[in-house]
Amino acid sequence: MANARLGALDQLRGLAVVAMAVYHFSWDLTWFHLVDWPVANGRGWRAFAAAIAGSFLFLSGVTLSLAHGDTIRWRPLLRSKILLLIAAVGVSTATYFVFSSTFVRFGILHCLFLSGLLALPFLGADWRLTLLAAVGIGTLPTWGSFPYFDGQLWLWTGLGRPDFGSVDYVPLAPWAGFVLAGLAFVQSPLYPKIQNRLQNVRTRPYLQWLGRHSLAIYILHQPLLFGLLWIPANVGLLPDPAKSRFVESCAAVCSVTEGANQPCTNICRCTVDALIDDQLWDPLVAAPDNSELRQKMNDRYAQCATKLVTD
Repeated sequence: MANARLGALDQLRGLAVVAMAVYHFSWDLTWFHLVDWPVANGRGWRAFAAAIAGSFLFLSGVTLSLAHGDTIRWRPLLRSKILLLIAAVGVSTATYFVFSSTFVRFGILHCLFLSGLLALPFLGADWRLTLLAAVGIGTLPTWGSFPYFDGQLWLWTGLGRPDFGSVDYVPLAPWAGFVLAGLAFVQSPLYPKIQNRLQNVRTRPYLQWLGRHSLAIYILHQPLLFGLLWIPANVGLLPDPAKSRFVESCAAVCSVTEGANQPCTNICRCTVDALIDDQLWDPLVAAPDNSELRQKMNDRYAQCATKLVTD
């Protein structure tokens, strides 16, 4: 079974790549406040993101079985794992500089790396055992979560409550269950029955190409898509997302503390303009917890509130 590469498998992975790019660009549009879609928290959007991640992980389990069969081919395995580890570290590093505290600590690439290692002992196993392990890991958060796993140290397990926000978080439980499910699918009696059909599937060359280069595309596509919006935003052609987020959160707090009848949005916009005029905006964005800068921000807010309410 080793080396049995299917064009249909590459095409399915290519479709997942296209879906991933659509989701990430939609997220970028919301980040820059160009649309108001609930990409981060909307139920439908979250289901879309989960389906994409699950597809990649399931297909990686299928690929693992097709590439190795019952015997591990160590050299290509080592090469692929090194590339995946480098890519995962690169994503964490890049997102740290872009998103600071919400950087990717354990995302889809980290999960692919560790879950692939976790699946190795099941390569020669009976498909029922592999499927049982898939179900066990897939349901583990519902019965195996304990406060001991809370915090940063065990965040990769998915068994605790992480004390952080992240733009991408894909822990082993439940997600490694998808890898084992893909492995169990190839091991099962079902796969030989549909293998010929898969080999005869009419494929699209561009989707196959995307599927075969999915790792490189994953690494490159988001910087390119994000950059398409970041560059015009930073030369003044698009709204500054930091300003938009400040006005949005500031107006929400103002409405609660001052009352819904107050011109909160105008007060908050006035505050931003005042901070920019005083050359305090960029330092505040760079160090939002600086007590001196926050006091100056509060002073500008009070001045704007007095002025606009009086007017």
